[in-house]
Order: sequence, then structure tokens, then C-alpha cells
Amino acid sequence: MTDLRKIIIDETEIEVDGALTLIQACEEAGVEIPRFCYHERLSIAGNCRMCLVEVVGGPPKPAASCAMQVRDLRPGPEGQPPQVKTNSPMVKKAREGVMEFLLINHPLDCPICDQGGECDLQDQAMAYGVSFSRLREPKRAVQDIDLGPLVETHMTRCIHCTRCVRFMTEVAGVPEMGAVGRGEDMRIVTYGNEIVQTEDDEISAALRSSLSSNMQGCITDLCPVGALVSKPYAFTARPWELSKTESIDVMDALGSNIRVDTKGREVMRFLPRNHDGVNEEWISDKTRFVWDGLRRQRLDRPYIRENGKLRPADWPEALNAAAAAMKGKTVAGLVGDLAPVEAAFALKQLIEGQGGRVECRTDGAKLPAGNRSAYVGGASIEEIDTAKTILIVGSDPSVEAPVLNARIRKAWLAGARVGVIGPKVELTYDYHHFGAGRDALTDLVGKVEAKDDTIVIVGQGALLDADGEAVLSQVMKYTEGAGAKLLVLHTAAGRVGAMDAGCVTEGGVEVALDGAEVVYNLGADEIEITDGPFVIYQGSHGDRGAHRADVILPGAAYTEENGIFVNTEGRPQLALRASFPPGEAKENWAILRALSGELGSVLPYDSLPQLRRALNEAAPHLGRIDEVAEIEWRALPVSTPGNGDFRLAIRDFYLSNPIARASALMAELSARAKARREQQPVAAE
Repeated sequence: MTDLRKIIIDETEIEVDGALTLIQACEEAGVEIPRFCYHERLSIAGNCRMCLVEVVGGPPKPAASCAMQVRDLRPGPEGQPPQVKTNSPMVKKAREGVMEFLLINHPLDCPICDQGGECDLQDQAMAYGVSFSRLREPKRAVQDIDLGPLVETHMTRCIHCTRCVRFMTEVAGVPEMGAVGRGEDMRIVTYGNEIVQTEDDEISAALRSSLSSNMQGCITDLCPVGALVSKPYAFTARPWELSKTESIDVMDALGSNIRVDTKGREVMRFLPRNHDGVNEEWISDKTRFVWDGLRRQRLDRPYIRENGKLRPADWPEALNAAAAAMKGKTVAGLVGDLAPVEAAFALKQLIEGQGGRVECRTDGAKLPAGNRSAYVGGASIEEIDTAKTILIVGSDPSVEAPVLNARIRKAWLAGARVGVIGPKVELTYDYHHFGAGRDALTDLVGKVEAKDDTIVIVGQGALLDADGEAVLSQVMKYTEGAGAKLLVLHTAAGRVGAMDAGCVTEGGVEVALDGAEVVYNLGADEIEITDGPFVIYQGSHGDRGAHRADVILPGAAYTEENGIFVNTEGRPQLALRASFPPGEAKENWAILRALSGELGSVLPYDSLPQLRRALNEAAPHLGRIDEVAEIEWRALPVSTPGNGDFRLAIRDFYLSNPIARASALMAELSARAKARREQQPVAAE
């Protein structure tokens, strides 16, 4: 029950929840309060003192607004609502004093600091500080620490807000950072950096000093000064040089909201955008740092294979070769993991117009076609926050969707119980392990009882084998019996959208490819196509699919075209074009439209809006951007799965798609992760 209280802030009376802190109440009133250590998604530290306000009738000194609740205020002498002033002479003087203390030891690095132009300390020094300093003593210096290849440190700039420490401990669930010393001698360290001096093995020492979390890049966003900055981005661009475009991430199926910053035609960095229903304001390291993969191994012109070798060609020649190969032949279409819905829909119409079959479940997952409750589920990501019980089946969310895993940890911290059926993995929270395989699932289904606020998360690892549909039927039976909600956790960003568009063949990918004389491969690099069929590959990178191809048609990557991606909960989201494809590469839907003309079966649209109108007629919910449509629950007929343990869907988190495999940084992170797994733990671990 909400405890509403009246409060007067700068002579304006408002009514707010008594549980709010004063800084939150001021935000409700539209009053800006400066802060460095306070962050709405982290615990309260109260150690920067920049958010000081004056409480009328309270102690004769300013109060930290982040650490005082509205209900702690006393009413006036005649019962008036408590009064808070945020711009009184006392507050102004206090903020100027705090700012002066913060700048005592802060170096004059602004001209060379990567945080320059988007630095909280710069902004607040201008807004709340003074234009002079009374201190002439030498500034202290602090030794930098090694956090690995992602985060660059300049610890002399650190103002000890401890946001990084609290994020790694509370959100990422990897408590590897902390503070040692007091006062001027205080410094932020990792526990690995503290023991590295006694290590004999240099490689082991480097691994122990660096952070192991796959969400560590978020601390560069949280740092209010230039103490923690992006190492790959360092000294490459200034904020005012960049064009900023809102888009959607495709490195996993969560659909994290991102901002793409470009300089000219080059993507310089990815930053998170806040979306409470999807990723809050976090993104994984793979999402954040994969941008160098967009520059390497790109397909920038068409190719045709002659005498066993690929040779460059122009577009008319390549389209003619592809059309000639397809005419009168049995054709199969494959939809890759990173394809937007528009391209998948255009491929379906093109291939079925030639009498062929189209399939998007290239990993062999047994996801039933036409039953959205079976391949999406119905639970929303946001409902995880309030769940009391969470059951994970055949999945390692810390790898398949790190930001979703942080959300599960958030629910666990709030008291939720977590159970896992599948391989025993290292998660960032405690869980009850029911067992590794199908027997544990059927035992649990047999003992199911109704539970409040339960969410079942089933991963692709449980659905990849021949009995995948039987496993899914058992999961749906448990979901019904527990009165729970189901979330199917996908690993491919384009999978749900392609299934919504109808890119499925009864019997799966084996049936789709059976007897095919021509295979049209739309960026499906995670499948091996046997010798025999003529292969037309359309994609952005020269990866596995291009090596097998007889004709290569270069397409755009996800940052280079407008497209819709449907995330794992069934939410359509719009990715906007941030740059242009390299060389002669074209937008994916446009290539398919041009090829249809060569085949003499022209697709009925000449522009992306026309294509989307046709798509919305076929699947109306895809037109409701950023909405999770209601799903009619249709449980599968219950069948008994086989025996054996579940396997995990992703072997290497950092190298799971062609863009990531083209990234030098992802290759380094993959090697570090492998070395860390093989490393013998020390006694303290």
C-alpha cells in the first residue's frame, strides 16, 4: 500500500510516496539535483555529497538527499508539510565546497580525456562549482590498474563514487572490485590486481587482474569522470564529431536497445539506450565491443565461382547467374540468425513463388510452426522482476543473454527462488539444480503444484535434439500445472521474426534441404551445406556461407539498413540505419526484389514501406512496434522425451555469428575466456 506524503520543494507542494528518497522526490517535482555516486539502479552509497539540500526546520547543515527518505522528514510547527530547499545560499555554498574538494586532486586532463564532452564532472563543475581554486598543493597520483582489453583506467581521475564497485557486485554478480585505504589514500582496485605481484606466471597474473564478467563494459557508462573509459574506443573520436542513431542489438535474441555512434561511414561505438521492458540500461560486452567486426571480412561486391574459384562480378551478371541457376530447379531458402523480418519475408515470397521451401530453424531447434505460444511463450521480460519462482530448462542465460541473466539475478536478490534443469553452470546467483537431463524434467512435471508468480525459461539447448518437441510439451505441461508463464529464450536475433513471417517447413531444415538443387542462403553461416546443390549466398561477411557459395550477393549488416527485429519475448523493434553498406553491397530486401525481376516473378513492392504493408497484412502484430502482443496459449500434445542430458546451445559466447568472428577483439576475449576456464583455481577460490 502506497504511503503518500505531502512535501514542499522550493515552494512547490507535491504528493509523493513516503518511501522515496529526497533526490527522487525532487525529480518528481522537476527539480534537478546534481549527483556523482547516486544511481537509480544501484544501492545508495551517500559518499560524494554533491546532492546536498537544505531541510527547513531540520539540523542546521545540508542533508544528503540520496540517503534521506521523505517519511523521515518532520512536519512544520503547525503541521505544515515538510519543506526542502534545493537552491538556498546554504546549498549553493555546500555544493561549491564539495566541488572544490573533488577537484583538489583531479588532473587537468580534459583536453586529452576520452570523457571530455560527456563528463558529469565537467558539466557539474560548470553548473555548481566556482571559477577559482584556493589550493596550490601538488596533486596526488594513483597507479592505473589493468582491467583487461575492454576497460582502460586512469585512476588519478577517480573521485571514489564506487559506482563501478556496486555495479560489479550487485548487477553483474561478479564481486571482483573493491576499495582499499581511507581518505586521500583510498583507491579502487580489483582483487586480482592486489595479488598479482606474487604470481609467477605472467599469463595467469594478467587473467587474474582483469575482470571476468561479460558485462564489465557497463562501468564505462557509469563512471562519472574519465577514470574508466572504453579501451578500444580510446582516442578515436570526440562526442561532437559523432552522428547518433537509435537501433537494436542482434548479438543475442534479447533485443537490447542501443545507440550507434558513427563518424562518417565508420561505426565508432555502441552505447546502451534505456528500455525498462527489455535491457533497462545495460548491454553485454559482446554487444558493446563487436563494432570492429563490421569493418573486417566484408563482402563489398558480387562474386561468381568459375572453375572452382570465386571471381568478382557486377550486379547484373551476378543476378543473371543466380536467376539462371534457380529457374526450373528445386529451390530451398535458408534464413540466417541476423536477418531482419523484411528480408526473411521477401525471401519467403521469392522462394515459394518458385515452388520452393524456406526454413529459419537452421540449428535444428524443434520449434512448432504456427503456434506462437510454443516458440515465444507469452511471458514478458519485465515480469521476471516480480517473479517468486524461476525455472530454467536447458539454458545458460549468463552466456545466451547476459543482460537477461542480470535481470534474473535482480529477482533473486529480491527473494525469488531459481531452479535449473540442464548442465550445471556458473551463474551469478544461487540456484537449486534439479538435474542435468530429461529425467529431472519429467520427475518435476509429475510433482507439479500451483505456485504464485512463476516463470519458466526454456533455452534452445533443450530443443535441439530429435525429441525437442516432446521436451517442449513437457515444459508447457509444467507451465500449465504451476499456473506459470513461459518464456522461450532464443539465441538468434532474427529467429522469432522469421517464424512470425512464416519461414518454416514442416519437418525442419532437413526436409527443406532434402532434394534441393539450389540453396538460397540468406546469411545462414551456422549450418554446413553438403556438396551437390548450387548455393547462392547473400550476406555481409565472408564467413562460412560465403566459402561454400557459387554466387555471392553482398548485403547490408544490421547497422546499415532499416529493419524490424522481434526479440525473444515477441516484441517487434525497429533498427534504424546508422551508416551505409561498403562498396557495392545493397540492402537485403532490395537484392531479393531485384532478383525477383530477373526471375520474371516480380515481388509486389518497390519500397520498404510497401514491403512492410504486405508484411503487416500477413502478420498484423509486427506492425505494432515495441508492443508485446497477447498470445493465445495452445499447449502441445504431451509426449515423452527420450533419455540423456540436455546440452547448451552456444559453445563460444564471443564467436557465435559472422560479425563476431570477424572481430579481433572478440577473438581475444574468446581466448581469454578459454584460458580462464582451463586455469587451476587458487585456494581462495
